[in-house]
Amino acid sequence: MSMLLKISWRNIWRQKRRSLIVMTSIIIGTAAVLLFDSISMGFITQQLNNEIKNDIGHFHINKKGFSDNKVLSNRIKNPSEIENKLNDMKFIKAYSKRVLTFGMLSSAENSAGAVLEGIEIDKEPEITSIKSFIVEGEYLSDNPHDIVVSIAMAKKLNIELGDKIVMMAAATDGSVQSELYRVKGIFKSNNNEFDKTHIYVPIKSAQKLLKMNDDISQFALTVDDISKIAPYKSELLQVIDGKYEVLSYQDILPLLIYYIEVSVQMMALMYVFIGIAILFSIINTMLMSVFERIQEFGVLMSIGMRSKNIFVMIMQEAFLIGVIGTAIGFVLGYLVYLYFAYNGLNLSAFTESLESWGIGSVIYPVIDLNVIYRALFIIPLTTVLGAVYPAIKAVRLQPTDAMRYI
Repeated sequence: MSMLLKISWRNIWRQKRRSLIVMTSIIIGTAAVLLFDSISMGFITQQLNNEIKNDIGHFHINKKGFSDNKVLSNRIKNPSEIENKLNDMKFIKAYSKRVLTFGMLSSAENSAGAVLEGIEIDKEPEITSIKSFIVEGEYLSDNPHDIVVSIAMAKKLNIELGDKIVMMAAATDGSVQSELYRVKGIFKSNNNEFDKTHIYVPIKSAQKLLKMNDDISQFALTVDDISKIAPYKSELLQVIDGKYEVLSYQDILPLLIYYIEVSVQMMALMYVFIGIAILFSIINTMLMSVFERIQEFGVLMSIGMRSKNIFVMIMQEAFLIGVIGTAIGFVLGYLVYLYFAYNGLNLSAFTESLESWGIGSVIYPVIDLNVIYRALFIIPLTTVLGAVYPAIKAVRLQPTDAMRYI
């Protein structure tokens, strides 16, 4: 350890109370920012993952125009052509064919509009979490008359497991077709708005109801690495016929992606506010320290210590306070994070509002490298910046005036 660093370390503890107060503010600030950042990151990550796992997957392949106008005329004919190409693409983890349409679902007591999804019962669980959402009864079987509805839809129609309901929808030839189904299972996702409308039947049943033969509405895909969405999309576009569109989850959920970007900016703003508070705290503390040690600086300069060394000494004092406070604050914040990352932050009092956002009642904080970098480097950097002005004031002192200072 250099002589200057030793002096700086001793100077910190000459005024223990003042140094501890500043360190405490840094510790609290670092821990608070770390927790705020990780909870916010967990909130938006959970929301995005839930949307992906509820129904979307990572990519959709549709007939061009289907995403804007979900009518049966915008369907994929001869889907085996696309399927053969998908089988050759190594980065595709799983895919599932779907049939989508709007219709009317009726029970003996009530009726409601619904989004009918015909799914491949063996492949869809690799894309979405519908199978794991089942809370009553069972998942779909090969029986073409099975249907799975949400708790919200069951309440609306006043139906239970085993009850019969009728689905009516317009077929590809323009006629209105109907099919009788029996409730096989009831599900509940973490998105109330999704639950109010979506129902599931086997894909063959939906194709028969809508007179689609083997035609489908879309392919839903998941890939092996979500961080490579952009290059994977480019690769898909190169091999998929131009009459089809390839949409990533970012294209399908533009508002959510925008919200995530805004949330990241808000977290950056939070760091700015914390940094400004610490900055003024450091400036005030170091200025008081400088004015109390004017005579000391005068003596040091009179015996030959260079102004540069005094400047470095003051900067080192601020840096050490910042590093110690940040280290302790990070450890405390990280311990609290570990607890919530394992047990979750229970916000069951706000379940209804959270589920309307597509989030469960328990939030699991997330820490990534960006969160760690921000917590470990921004606050120490702020403390150093806060010491610049007091250090400049110290080096501008004249030795003779400083020694006579009272």
